Amino acid sequence: MGVLDRFEKGVENVMQSAFAKTFRSGVKPVELSSALKRECDARAAVVDRQRTVVPNEYVLVLSPLDIENVQAWGDDALAREFEDALHDHADRQRYSFVGPVAVRFEEDESLATGRYSVQSRSTRGPAAPAGNGNGQSRYPLLDIDGKRYHLTGTTTTVGRGTEADLTVDDTGVSRLHVRFERSEYGTILTDLGSTNGTFVEDQRIREVTLVDGNAITIGRTTILYWDGLPAAEDA
Repeated sequence: MGVLDRFEKGVENVMQSAFAKTFRSGVKPVELSSALKRECDARAAVVDRQRTVVPNEYVLVLSPLDIENVQAWGDDALAREFEDALHDHADRQRYSFVGPVAVRFEEDESLATGRYSVQSRSTRGPAAPAGNGNGQSRYPLLDIDGKRYHLTGTTTTVGRGTEADLTVDDTGVSRLHVRFERSEYGTILTDLGSTNGTFVEDQRIREVTLVDGNAITIGRTTILYWDGLPAAEDA
């Protein structure tokens, strides 16, 4: 068992103890977290040598009593914990998501207590992972710690929290830190009231229209921005 495996096992033991009083019967959170990771692994699809895509939306179907247990603890809080765990698992396995990760719970009255199922699907969000080519596209491009994303939606948020469209593992970044908005005048970057601020070329900004090649700093993370090609030039 590797160091990461031992660490994860320790975390699972702590979680099991913490939830023991709430979840006196039926499924346990650690069991559900493991099931989500197995579903993620089972649905992994190799796109090319550099990228393996996995589902980003998950539904845990539970019995009535297990749903009650989840709600007693706090279903929103538990879903956020599961989403964070999926992000960590994907990082370790070098998986990519095509949209923001979301976990939700559904009740199935036909299920016996302790029985559950996991459903998953890939739903494209406002940003799509870019390949390792020259990056030319009609969509603007972001490079975040070496990972590239095309801004395919009208708006794309970046932050530390799972509610952001693109998440970064940086404690200096707010949960929802910045928003990129594509407009006819270019890409507009807006700081969303972050704690540590947003800097473009070392100048603190609240809102600015980006230009090709701008370097954006949030927390300790640097984001590189490139304009998309005009539609007529898009190959």
